[in-house]
Amino acid sequence: MGNHTWWKETVVYQIYPRSFQDTNGDGIGDLKGIISRLDYLQELGIGAIWLSPVCKSPQDDNGYDISDYQDIDPMFGSLDDMELLIGEARKRDIRIIMDLVLNHSSDEHPWFLEAKKGKDNPYHDYYVFRDGVEGTPPNDLRSIFGGSAWEWVPELGQYYLHLFSVKQPDLNWDNPKVREEIYNMINWWVDKGMGGFRLDVIDLIAKEPDRKITVNGPNLHKYIQELSRETFQKGDLLTVGETWGATPEIAKLFSNPDGSELSMVFQFEHICLDEQEGKGKWDLAPLDFLKLKQVLSKWQTELKGEAWNSLFWNNHDLPRIVSRWGNDGQYRVESAKMLATLLHGMQGTPYIYQGEELGMTNVKYPIEDYRDIELLNLYKERIEGGYAHDDIMESIYVKGRDNARTPMQWDAAANAGFTAGQPWIRVNPNYTEINAAAELKNPDSIFHYYKKLIRLRKEHDVIVYGDYRLLFPDDKDIYAYTRSLDGTTLLVLCNFYGNTVSVDLPAELAGDKELLISNYSEITAEGTLRPYEARMYLLK
Repeated sequence: MGNHTWWKETVVYQIYPRSFQDTNGDGIGDLKGIISRLDYLQELGIGAIWLSPVCKSPQDDNGYDISDYQDIDPMFGSLDDMELLIGEARKRDIRIIMDLVLNHSSDEHPWFLEAKKGKDNPYHDYYVFRDGVEGTPPNDLRSIFGGSAWEWVPELGQYYLHLFSVKQPDLNWDNPKVREEIYNMINWWVDKGMGGFRLDVIDLIAKEPDRKITVNGPNLHKYIQELSRETFQKGDLLTVGETWGATPEIAKLFSNPDGSELSMVFQFEHICLDEQEGKGKWDLAPLDFLKLKQVLSKWQTELKGEAWNSLFWNNHDLPRIVSRWGNDGQYRVESAKMLATLLHGMQGTPYIYQGEELGMTNVKYPIEDYRDIELLNLYKERIEGGYAHDDIMESIYVKGRDNARTPMQWDAAANAGFTAGQPWIRVNPNYTEINAAAELKNPDSIFHYYKKLIRLRKEHDVIVYGDYRLLFPDDKDIYAYTRSLDGTTLLVLCNFYGNTVSVDLPAELAGDKELLISNYSEITAEGTLRPYEARMYLLK
């Protein structure tokens, strides 16, 4: 991929606004809070902020149910605050990436309120309605949040489709008017200075519900090419699609270097490796480490030159990586740094989720302290299904989305410096030890390690553009790989587990090396890796 672009060379920081920084004491983070922390993010060195949804919303699914795409939800502030954030970020060379929810709207969106007024209403065809009889949905499609994907509307004698919550009716992308409304809205945001967009569940927009096709429908790429042509191609934007159903072949369509669709996609193959085969995320299984190496390597090599990777361990839907695949006890600091090294040495745009750069951990709360709709539905369904409370809680502790949504840990003051009020969700009790103030003061902290990884990416083209090669594919402890570009070789060595292991490097990698970064301060012989040890070398 010869063509250099800013979004290949930057690192993105994801903010979950409701949990980042509150300034008005209502216990919910806001845009002014983000503005107040821009200097912290500039210090870290990131070049873009992806904001989880801040548009006007009844908040049935934490803002992924939008009732007005061209306004800010009052809980986060105002449109003026958003414009100020875009401007203040830009002064620090940081672009704002907005979360676009284009598969569905809120049932409180004016379009849907109109759509329900009658079959001849001009907005009726903005959504997916089917005739039917009460109690007998059109088919057995299921909602991702549980239950039928069809909801009866008595005044119409029809069902509407909702692949998520009943308050999230699916938009009808087959209607050109819907597409045109969406493009106008996106261009309005681009004119306000938006630096790009993350596209929520974008691979669902071309669904054909009568054929029970929800993901990767036949018209998907036609629609995305039109969307890109009418909007994204008018600016130098970062666009990333959330595509749970993507394979490398599909990703190459989405992220074609000709720029006809998106910059990149989020694919989740590696994220599903610690669940039981054929079951969902709640049915836990130990991580298959060899499979992890195989999957990450497959995406590195198969996309080379034909598409672009996004690199992530965490987001607002995933548990904290240091608790999941690291060691959040004795080796929290070492394992958090190791996981960062492993990811940031690869080809693709790295995403850091708020608090990841502090090594924030999962939580274990009683069920009444959780807030996530998905998790609470699961609890209810499984209790009714006869599961034991303790077994359900174990799944929630490991995989619940609220692990990522506890307030950002700024300092050791009350509520971790997140709010002067009552936080909307409990703060992780370990905030007195794990917080940004302590990390900034300590030169050996996880924060400073991330800062250095981000700087190295800016200094070494080989990290951005080099070819990837996996070493020791069958080693059960070590993840090692090289990146090479124009005669320069980068070597990344990671001990993924808690034992001390020996490394026998191939002859061509045994020569003189410059150590770029390591997560242990005192360096031992390169043939041995201590628990969770990570090193990144430049070969001379």
